[in-house]
Amino acid sequence: MKTIDATPKSSAAGVTWDLTPLYASTHDDQLGNDLELATARASAFEQTYRGKVAELDATELHNALVELQELRELMDTPAIYAHLLHAGKTDEPEHGRLVALTQETSTAINRHLIFFELEWVQVDDDHADTLLKDPALKDFAYMLELERRYKPHRLPEGEENILDEKANTGSRAWGRLFEELTSRLTAEVTIDGQTKTLSQAETLALSYHPNRETRKSAADGMTEVLRSNLHPLGYVFNVRLQDHASDDRIRRYSSPMAARNLSNQIEQSSVDALVEACVNGFPIVARYYRLKQQLLKLDQLLDYDRYAPLSADLPSYNWATAQDIVLESYNEFSSTLGDIARRAFAERWIDAELRPGKRGGAFSMGGTTTTHPYILANYTDTVRDVMTVAHEMGHTVHQFLSYGVGYLQAHTPLTTAETASVFGEMIVFRRLLDAQTSDRAKLGLLASKIEDHFATVFRQIAMHNFEYRAHVARRKEGELSTDRLSELWFEANSEMFGDSVILRDDYRVWWSYIPHFIRTPFYVHAYAFGDLLVLGLVQRYQEQGDAFVPRYVEMLTKGGSVSPIALMEPLGINLGDPAFWSQGVKVLDELVSEAEILAEAIA
Repeated sequence: MKTIDATPKSSAAGVTWDLTPLYASTHDDQLGNDLELATARASAFEQTYRGKVAELDATELHNALVELQELRELMDTPAIYAHLLHAGKTDEPEHGRLVALTQETSTAINRHLIFFELEWVQVDDDHADTLLKDPALKDFAYMLELERRYKPHRLPEGEENILDEKANTGSRAWGRLFEELTSRLTAEVTIDGQTKTLSQAETLALSYHPNRETRKSAADGMTEVLRSNLHPLGYVFNVRLQDHASDDRIRRYSSPMAARNLSNQIEQSSVDALVEACVNGFPIVARYYRLKQQLLKLDQLLDYDRYAPLSADLPSYNWATAQDIVLESYNEFSSTLGDIARRAFAERWIDAELRPGKRGGAFSMGGTTTTHPYILANYTDTVRDVMTVAHEMGHTVHQFLSYGVGYLQAHTPLTTAETASVFGEMIVFRRLLDAQTSDRAKLGLLASKIEDHFATVFRQIAMHNFEYRAHVARRKEGELSTDRLSELWFEANSEMFGDSVILRDDYRVWWSYIPHFIRTPFYVHAYAFGDLLVLGLVQRYQEQGDAFVPRYVEMLTKGGSVSPIALMEPLGINLGDPAFWSQGVKVLDELVSEAEILAEAIA
């Protein structure tokens, strides 16, 4: 059989981001000048404030924080540029060199700055409380309060500096290696009698192909390439599991999730309530997939059938059409959001084309307050791709609006980071659903959305359960074999699907390409948190109508400057109520009921 080493084209060819607002090129003198200036300013900051933080009054502390904020943004700008370059083409050595340079320089700069946080957490509690109530510090009060919560986990300055420097050859290095390994993976996939060599992103995209043999070939190709790389991928995962355990021991965290919960500003009890509600909803997943098996007229629904489209009537969407749909949806909801989205398309904040060496998946990176966020996508003209662009655009408008609270507080905790992205998906989905002209097409689109919700809620919780069990097992059993990791993965996913989907033995190794396990331990449950939270927001929007919109936009402008609970209170949502998560799961149950009704109508 003829082998074709070619990448299928999409309508997003040529849609690449413009990084010149950051720097003109890797050889831009300004890049080096910024690193030198940041180093000099950090040294001056240390000379000015070391040993004096406890003596500062509120105005002096405010002035110090303003300088620190400017300094952090200055030092981060080269690192943001390096990250974007590397994500766009991981196989370019110059990009990897710049990533290493910016990481090493940031570590050197942090040696001048780390004293400030350490001295602040040691300030007497009564004095700290007085400062935090002073109007002069109102812009930074919540951030300072959060920092003090880390007091039990801070180490002496010398040890903090060592840990930060060693991270460049530890967790950061392993994360980069994983990213470079997986972005280089290619699979042999047979499509219409021809074998093509496809990237990981292109191979995974074929999970949604209407032809069953194509889906199987893509799944088999992905499995083969994962198995052939299982040793290095498994070793990287094991190292990160042990590295996380070492961090927890050194910093005196009581459990694998404690550090993440602190950064997410949430209690373990709330995470447990979220997980319990989703696990209790697993029968909804099985119910839906049994319906899907009937609609596809299959004797068995196998793992590579999970995302098979129900309807061939669903149109494809070229890049220009996707742009129009996203812009119209955002603008109809809010002209403020629509204006930001328009700029994102017009000013080339987006990189959507497919190319060798490009990182798979999608993300929106916050950028700097003097530039703008950037979106990476791998666009292949499907409904799902439109929703991905809508999702990342939600992140972008959120990040852009949060610049007003300043660089240090613009970043949201993971608990609310997915709010605007999933909400963006929902407003675009409703436009797409209304545009369908037949019950069959509506069912196909509804099924696609249900599956997206399942992937964001139930699958992420299954992944969370796998990840948690892997961390616990690594601490009890020592280094885990790839067979042991595969066993834990298979167990967690089987719990979700029950008997509705036959998971082949091949599926056991599919834990090995998930980047969040390596880059950001215990991230994945934040997707479920965000999705169920958005279902609550959609309900409030339906109840309140136009009055909801300014409250929602105001919420986005606050970034991470207030707690998640306080952020949602004006919108009528109580994140501390365990029943809230069950209400979100009930909405998903109702969507499946809607699909069952449509299925009966077209039978």
